[in-house]
Amino acid sequence: MFGWLVWFGPEPSEPTPEADSAATEQSTDSTTAAEAEPLPAADSTGDSEASASDPEPVESPSDPATARAESGTARTVTVVADQYTAEFSTRGGVIERFTLTDYKQFDRETPVQVVDTSGRGVPGMSFMTPSSHLVDTRALYFETDAPDTLRVDGSEEVALTFTATLGEDAQGELSYTYTFTPEPYDLNLQIAQQNPRSYAARDGYDLVWDQGVPFTEDDPEGERVDSGVYAFSGGTLERLVYDSAEYAENRLSGSINWIGHRSKYFTAVLMPDSPEAVDGAEIIREEGVSETIRGGEGTTARLFMPPATSDVDTQSFSLYMGPIDYYNLVSYERELYSMVNYGWAIFEWITRPLATFIFIPALTYLGGVLPNYGLVVILLAIFIKMVVYPLTKSSYRSMAKMKDLKPEMDKIKEKYEDDMEKQQEEMMKLYRESGVNPIGGCLPMFLQYPIIIALYLYIPQSVQLRQESFLWAADLSAPDPILQLPFSIPFYGDYVAGFTLLMGIAMIFTMRIQMSSTGSTGAQAKIFQWVLPFFIFFIFNRFASALSLYYLFYNVVTAAQQKYIYWQLDKEKEQQPNTRFEANKNGDDSDGWFARLLKKAEEAQKEARQRK
Repeated sequence: MFGWLVWFGPEPSEPTPEADSAATEQSTDSTTAAEAEPLPAADSTGDSEASASDPEPVESPSDPATARAESGTARTVTVVADQYTAEFSTRGGVIERFTLTDYKQFDRETPVQVVDTSGRGVPGMSFMTPSSHLVDTRALYFETDAPDTLRVDGSEEVALTFTATLGEDAQGELSYTYTFTPEPYDLNLQIAQQNPRSYAARDGYDLVWDQGVPFTEDDPEGERVDSGVYAFSGGTLERLVYDSAEYAENRLSGSINWIGHRSKYFTAVLMPDSPEAVDGAEIIREEGVSETIRGGEGTTARLFMPPATSDVDTQSFSLYMGPIDYYNLVSYERELYSMVNYGWAIFEWITRPLATFIFIPALTYLGGVLPNYGLVVILLAIFIKMVVYPLTKSSYRSMAKMKDLKPEMDKIKEKYEDDMEKQQEEMMKLYRESGVNPIGGCLPMFLQYPIIIALYLYIPQSVQLRQESFLWAADLSAPDPILQLPFSIPFYGDYVAGFTLLMGIAMIFTMRIQMSSTGSTGAQAKIFQWVLPFFIFFIFNRFASALSLYYLFYNVVTAAQQKYIYWQLDKEKEQQPNTRFEANKNGDDSDGWFARLLKKAEEAQKEARQRK
């Protein structure tokens, strides 16, 4: 098609001399006129001086539906509660600031802010007027009879109402009523429309919460991984995290349980009281979000509300603006805690229950009893090791049995060195006759890994451990550098974390005890003894110090359990004959083991004769 236009398209007409002359004259006349007409002088304020003969400037006409609310004076109303201080503006009737007094940013001085103060406030309402003008109520001025400061004492509800008069004949009214409850970080919003057809088209309206929750930690790159914009409908959670610079948007139709934003430890959630009355939702992440410093710019969560069905239409919403605390979120019974990520679905079915039913209750209870969360993490490690002790015992007993069979296994390998099939057959025969499971030492250990994975995902997101110190660690939810390096190592960082270093050393001793007790003295075992701890040390250096502290004492208790289990095995060997073969020599065949062995040998000989 492009080639056809090039080859067969009309030739451009060449300008004639007469046309060139006319164009030149027109340009000259325009220039002369512009030079002849003086520009109006500008005063010191930047405004032009207009003479009486100058025409009046023509302004773009405002929409008659919103003209009465397009001008006014912005006033701030401050609401003070025990856990927060909120600032509302009469321009838009929005929340401009929501400051959490009990939580500080990484500098330990600046209070945490849940609303992005660089925006226009939240939430915003947008609708189409009858004359097809799109209106954002954050550009309108509301009125309120509330004083400049309201106090919430925690014993009763306090209401704050903003009202805007709309409609061409002032027949309509839009009002926001915020109600502050005794519950911490909780408030209600009621949007009431009177005679909405006088100022809004019959398309409904959008309730918008944009800009996200500002970052609070000293690691923006790490915080973006746990931050995002969310929408939840029924059992479906849609989320767009901040760790990508690409544009993305997700839409949900039908009833919506909630929309919201979250940073690593804090969240702002908007929940319609009647999810079935919502037409859908949309979440948007603009391009380049992962490159911003604050993290939430360019993200939007939007509810699609249906058109009003009467002259008085009211919709109610609940708002939660506070820490991502499990018990606070589950009290709403809206599955708000689903915004916390517990890994891929292949892990989440077990990691999330472990966190919600074991780790969170344990940290909450022990945190109220013990004076320091570092001690809580240590006790949690000891508790988990006690719970999985039967698995640990089974594993080490199985490895000890494999050690006892090693001389017999070496003989089989030497005898059938050139016949791998026969070697494997004899090995399996030896396992069956001795009652040893070759994977018995590995399987119980693998069953413990879901617990470690769940802790790996939970601890860095636990607001309970945030800014809690222990020994030299200033924040258990962040790394604990004890040595600053003059250079940075990829994937490792520019520091050495203290608890991670101790954890690596403890892991080396644990593996040495295990290998010496199981007879693993080969070159591969020795290499493994050093490579695995170094790999773990390298990976854990940038993780939360609480995780390294947990794993440090996990290894210490593991080493103690190993010593105890192998001591028990040695005592049992002292009290009993070393092997069942020796027991048979002494005439001890009370369990019939040797008789069964002879029977199996006879059956094997019979099968061999039949094959011949």
